[in-house]
Amino acid sequence: MAEFKTLEILQKSPNSSQVFHLRLNNPSHRNALSLDFFTEFSKALSSLDQNPKVRAIVLSANGVHFCSGIDIKALNSLTSLSSIDHGRERERLRREIKRLQGAISALELCRKPIIAAIHGGCIGGGIDLVSACDVRYCTKDAFFSVKEVDLAITADLGTLQRLPRIVGYGNAVELALTGRRFSGSEAKEMGLVSSVFESKEAMDEAVEAIAEGIAAKSPLAVVGAKEVLLRSRDMNVEQGLDYVATWNSAMLLSDDLTETVAAQVQKRKPVFAKL
Repeated sequence: MAEFKTLEILQKSPNSSQVFHLRLNNPSHRNALSLDFFTEFSKALSSLDQNPKVRAIVLSANGVHFCSGIDIKALNSLTSLSSIDHGRERERLRREIKRLQGAISALELCRKPIIAAIHGGCIGGGIDLVSACDVRYCTKDAFFSVKEVDLAITADLGTLQRLPRIVGYGNAVELALTGRRFSGSEAKEMGLVSSVFESKEAMDEAVEAIAEGIAAKSPLAVVGAKEVLLRSRDMNVEQGLDYVATWNSAMLLSDDLTETVAAQVQKRKPVFAKL
């Protein structure tokens, strides 16, 4: 498996589990998002997406905090001018911002479902990360902040686009304009996370079980659910129904469906081919 400076990929049960863990691994810097991270994250997700053994992915972090936001050094590197031609310099900056956006959007482009398990601080760029995941859980002591406004930045990696769809427009506006810190329980009330756990150990155990449950289902159905949900987000109901009709006209008559019916008749668990 590939070696990374800012990440690690592992399986808790290498011989049986179809759940893979992608962990932020820069704990000495509170998992701040460095330029290395943005290069490595897309590559890591692509490798997991293409690995036929992977059925579900858990995104978590080593150390005390999930993510403290973008690394200030990375920010300085992006904004330092190297040309007297302002037009070309700003075109370069736009390309860099789009590259960083692409690393976060890789969470949605990955076919496999991604579950965020959040502990400690989830600040700035951390919100960008988790809002692009499919499902989110956190610990009781987790805290969150859309912090960019306090750094004189307009958040530009996806929070302002994705968060309103998760917590509602009014809540997102208030969080983005104030930059205030909010708790795991408030995140649950707003719908940012699905459940709050008393400890990291309890969260890790529960999330592993949830991920294993998803991984045991038809991979075609799971991939289809993620794809259709993401596409339908930007469509009206009629367009969404048309899209899923087209999707299922291609995917419905699969061996997974035959196996599911056979397993129910034979009162056993279904066994699905790799994807």
